[in-house]
Amino acid sequence: MNKRELKMVGHGSIIMIIGLLAGFGLVMSLVGGFEIYPTNILKFEMPGTPSAWVRAHSGGIMNGLMIILVAVVMNKMQLPTFTCKKLYWMLVGAGYANTLFYYGGLFAGNHRALTFGDNPLGKTSIAGVIGILPALIFAFVLIVAFWILMKSAFQKAKESN
Repeated sequence: MNKRELKMVGHGSIIMIIGLLAGFGLVMSLVGGFEIYPTNILKFEMPGTPSAWVRAHSGGIMNGLMIILVAVVMNKMQLPTFTCKKLYWMLVGAGYANTLFYYGGLFAGNHRALTFGDNPLGKTSIAGVIGILPALIFAFVLIVAFWILMKSAFQKAKESN
């Protein structure tokens, strides 16, 4: 693997670790605190809802895996440097943008960081705006990234015949 692909594995791993750590937030939000030893729970409230913690946990893991997988695919397909440079920033940027989205949604309460203004689920907040802005931009960027990957794959398949 080249340096760019290795950096993608590194960034994907960071995002996965953030997602894995959110699993602790999920458990603490479900049980209402932290179990110090069996049957003794230090009680406290976690911000957000258990479902928001589930999204932060599973979303972080999936985004990290997505970045790592694309790094491996880029290496195996031997894509041109220019294409790899584009895919690098597109995938890594989307991974971090989605991470902000999950935590923005977690701290935005019922609003869930789904819109810039108030929505039927709740009132807007700075956490909601921080969550939606990069995620919305990178949602489109990620579609383009996978379009590029798709075109490259079909082109490579055509050339291999």
